[in-house]
Amino acid sequence: MKKIIVACGSGIATSTVALQKLKEGLEERGKLDQVSFTQCSIPELASAAEGHDVIVTTAQGGEELSIPVINGMPLITGINAEQVVDEVIEILGL
Repeated sequence: MKKIIVACGSGIATSTVALQKLKEGLEERGKLDQVSFTQCSIPELASAAEGHDVIVTTAQGGEELSIPVINGMPLITGINAEQVVDEVIEILGL
């Protein structure tokens, strides 16, 4: 099981939307059952990210960690959201 962490400034608002859109995209591709999710704020990211395979964030943060970081803002705007889902799948090797 691959682990995705989704983060935003507060850990509530945009990360919730991004997480839902990511789940929808993964479900459309038949990959949802292969991943688990954690949601957090940017300040919590350093302590929460351990053991995760990829970070999707709607704010700046996580770049200092040794985990791939993907810009999740397209999941919020809807512009190039499919590319974000494809990038997550590629990084996870699904």
